[in-house]
Amino acid sequence: MTHAATPAPEAKMADGAPSSLDVVEAFDDFMQAFEAFNDFMQAFEAFKETNDERLAQIERRMSADVVTTDKLSRIDHAIDEQKRVIDELTHRATRPGLGGGERRSGVSLQHKAAFQGYVRTGETATLRDLEGKALSVGSDPDGGYLVPDETETAINTALRDISPIRAIAGVRQVSGTVLKKPFAVNGAATGWVGETAARPETGSPTLAELSFPTMELYAMPSATQSLLDDSAVDLDQWIAEEVRLAFAEQEGAAFVNGDGINKPTGFMTAPTVDNASWTWGNIGTVATGVAGAFPASAPADVLIDLVYTVKSGYRANAHFVMNRQTQSAVRKLKDDAGNYLWQPAHAPGEAPTLMGFRVAEAEDMPDIAADEHAIAFGDFARGYLIVDRVGIRILRDPFSAKPYVLFYTTKRVGGGIQDFDAIKFLKFGV
Repeated sequence: MTHAATPAPEAKMADGAPSSLDVVEAFDDFMQAFEAFNDFMQAFEAFKETNDERLAQIERRMSADVVTTDKLSRIDHAIDEQKRVIDELTHRATRPGLGGGERRSGVSLQHKAAFQGYVRTGETATLRDLEGKALSVGSDPDGGYLVPDETETAINTALRDISPIRAIAGVRQVSGTVLKKPFAVNGAATGWVGETAARPETGSPTLAELSFPTMELYAMPSATQSLLDDSAVDLDQWIAEEVRLAFAEQEGAAFVNGDGINKPTGFMTAPTVDNASWTWGNIGTVATGVAGAFPASAPADVLIDLVYTVKSGYRANAHFVMNRQTQSAVRKLKDDAGNYLWQPAHAPGEAPTLMGFRVAEAEDMPDIAADEHAIAFGDFARGYLIVDRVGIRILRDPFSAKPYVLFYTTKRVGGGIQDFDAIKFLKFGV
């Protein structure tokens, strides 16, 4: 997977701190985000007015005027586009820097300098010596060298910010290739006893094991030699910017729909069962009762049913997960008092809410269709686990695509459901 080079980032100050230009650009991004947010709020008010008009037309004559429906569709599209712009500006303004200043150790500075030499010229002796002394847990028989710690942190932070599932799921770092996690199927037996009464022996818990193997994810950004020769270019920042979007897109798809073959296992691939018959190993579902649609009467009731199938201990940190098309349909729903169930975020960078719960927009979720599970709800931090193996590696390849230099960048990541009771689906069917 080769990606076109992005504009080279500006150089940082010598001590690794952001330059005055970085600060000015971040401030400009924040100001633009707030201006876009104001436009977004105005568009949402126009959306509500137009949708109210559409509903009144349906009530009066059983159908909505075509002009009103088209207007609503245009406003709905504008809202989605403005939200995309707000998210992009907010991510740019808050993206982490790669400087550590005086906090970075001598070894870290040596590694950074040696890594810069490897990326620019291919010189490997110093980097190989440093990694050999460190006995790195990220060693890889296929070759390549670990990126500096601050570069890895920047990439992982960016992934968390732009990957919708990573932002809400549980995340654990490991040094091996597989995380094995035991869990109690039935729990240990317990009971009440008096202060001086005998303590009878309790039953033993039945344990099972969940396995989360890490799979290799790669990106291959390319650079011209002139870019590598330019001493003003911060190559660590360039690499982080190049690979973060590629990694986030691939991760996002796998965490939702991954089949577990050379990729993580997505939560949408788990077996499903009506929630009244739920058992461990399955995801419980609530049906709308209508194939491919919300019910015509009291459509919000099925969302309430979905929320209350999740136990109270999971609801405190619960999210709705759906794609943009489904969110567009949900945005039109009201409660019995005439209030819109979907509400915009209160500030740039925050998530919108549905019935008071945050909404994560994941484009890899299915559209509303017959028997599709288009909406998921639950505590994803407890329900879905992402496993990152420590270390992101780069192998420099100046030969395969002359005159360009390729950087084969890899990380190992896995994922899967760790608590089948924490997540539920809304099924658009009977």
